[in-house]
Order: sequence, then C-alpha cells, then structure tokens
Amino acid sequence: MTTPILVTGGTGTLGRHVVPLLCEAGRTVRVLSRHGREAADGIEYVSADLLKDNGEGLRDALDGAEIVLHLAGGPKGDDVATRNLVRAAQRAGSVKHLVFISVIGADTVPVAWLRNKLAAERAVAGSGIPFTTLRAAQFHDLVLTVVEKMAKLPVLPVPGGLRFEPVDARDVAARLVELALGEPAGLIPDLAGPRVYGMAELGGGYLAARGRRRPKLPVRIPGKAGRAYRAGENLAGAGATRGVRTWESFLAERVTDPRADD
Repeated sequence: MTTPILVTGGTGTLGRHVVPLLCEAGRTVRVLSRHGREAADGIEYVSADLLKDNGEGLRDALDGAEIVLHLAGGPKGDDVATRNLVRAAQRAGSVKHLVFISVIGADTVPVAWLRNKLAAERAVAGSGIPFTTLRAAQFHDLVLTVVEKMAKLPVLPVPGGLRFEPVDARDVAARLVELALGEPAGLIPDLAGPRVYGMAELGGGYLAARGRRRPKLPVRIPGKAGRAYRAGENLAGAGATRGVRTWESFLAERVTDPRADD
C-alpha cells in the first residue's frame, strides 16, 4: 500500500477531478474537508477547518502523508488557511512534497483575493518543505458563474480591456496530478486555456448558447486594478502550458438553449 496523498479541497470544483485521477494512478487518497463523511471507493475523508487551525483534525489528516495537494480556496482567507496547513505539515514531519494551486496575476494584479493568494504562495515557499506551485488561469466554471449573473441584467456589462484565458478544471487537474507524482519543482510556468477572450466574447458566447440577446454596455474598471487588467497582467507569461479544452466546448457541455425543447 502506498503512503496516503492528502488532498485539501478534494470535494471542490478542482478536487472532484484530481481525486479520481490519483486513484486511477493507484495512489491511496485522503481528502480533507470541513464536513466529514464515511470512506468510500478507497478514499478516506478527514474533517478539519483550515481557517480555524484545528490541530487534531490536521494532525490526523497529515499522519503519514508524504504528498499534499493544497487545492482548498475561497474568496478570502487563503493566506490564513495555507499558513495553518504549513505549520501542521511542519509539525507532522512526513511531508516531502507540497503542491499548491495559485492564480495567474497573484504577484501583479492589486486586488485583495490575489494578494491573499500571493501571501499563501510565500507561506508555501518559505515552509522549508519541498514544493511545487502552479498558477492557473480562471476556470471555465468561474467564468460561467460570472457571465450567468451578468446575463441576468437588462444589458451585458463589458469591462473595457478585460481579457481572460479560461482553462478547464480537468486540464488543471491532470497537470496537478502529474506534478504531484513528480519531483518538487518550485514555482513553475503558468497554466492557461488555449486562447485569450475579451469579456464581450465570453458573454456573447454564453448568450448565444442560451439563445438570448442583450445589448452590451462598455464599462471601465477604475484604479490600479483596472490598469493591471488592461495591461494583461492577469494573462499567462512566456513559456506557459496550455490546456486543450476551449470555452466553446465547455459551453456546449454545460449550457443548453431552452428553445431546443420547444
């Protein structure tokens, strides 16, 4: 039996793809989540809240784990959760490879949640534990959530100069598993989707898939954040790895035109 690989956020958007891939690779998987559940399909579940530094739960989760994939994240608190995990991993003494998923632009775009991601990156890098950090573009799932909300308005807001390279969570999961089963590599090249899209194109693609139309309203993102986005500082750098699944193929899978049932 192999030593367990601990996956934080193993029940989330990314973790739901990562965990099966690890199992297919013949690895023993332990999932850390805030809500415990019974073991199933060879997967062990341990309950702990990374934001509350639950010493007992984290101790049990890390017991014997040599590889940790830290996928848990949210709109705020990533820095706190990561520092708590790092401290617990240092105490455990068994972790030989800590893999962290971050976001492209963490070091260049001045918004709060990206500053938290950068602080989390620094906690990982400064832990003394061999690590690999992958910065990825926004997932298709997140972009879909955003454009769904925008499409409910009478007009579709189009922030000028705002561009994304949305990447499929399945492509990110495959890359993370490859990295986790390899040697620690530090901060590696970014992972983004196959191409760059403006917000008008992303929103228009969604509306077309739903069989809807909305007039577009240009808007401007103010301040330093706006300047950073217009300069493309949230886009992948030179040498980036590219996913294969496009925004269009994702929409074809996830979005249906209600008129098709008429």
